[in-house]
Amino acid sequence: MKVAVLAVQGAFIEHQKKLENLGVSCIELRKKDDLEENFDGLILPGGESTVQGKLLKELGMYPLLKEKIVCGMPVLATCAGLILLAEKLTNDQHVYFGTLPVKVKRNAYGRQLGSFHTEQEMKGIGKVPMTFIRAPYIEEVGDGVEILSSVKGKIVAVKCGVQYGMAFHPELDRDNRIHEMFLDTVRNSS
Repeated sequence: MKVAVLAVQGAFIEHQKKLENLGVSCIELRKKDDLEENFDGLILPGGESTVQGKLLKELGMYPLLKEKIVCGMPVLATCAGLILLAEKLTNDQHVYFGTLPVKVKRNAYGRQLGSFHTEQEMKGIGKVPMTFIRAPYIEEVGDGVEILSSVKGKIVAVKCGVQYGMAFHPELDRDNRIHEMFLDTVRNSS
């Protein structure tokens, strides 16, 4: 099993370290040619969604990645990655991949000062640490979307088929259960 991590901007190194600690082979997706390598799952990391979206298009990676996602490749999208997957954004006219039927509000908790850490229940896992940094949240979910977790009445984690969208950064905490849940999905979909 091999998992690709989008590595054009953002917290991709932290996801790679998490995968390596779990004994999973991973590759960095930095340019269009990297998409020719075989991989079984994809992580879209946190960072700056506008920059990531722009780079995906400029580097010619966007159509190939979207095709893989549409064809059923498992995806774990965290923070900015959630914004990239979302079908609709409340406070931004851009839509990137648009494969996850949710409406997301960018920077929903405010600027950097609105960042916070908490522990909340995650469906199927139990209580997990959650680090929110200039985080979005999910305002609405569409058909087939399972809500995995909410914080203060706001949806922060969902699953739809083999796509996971999370408003926080599981790669920044020591707990591995979210990545393990995603890897189980990758194994089961191969």
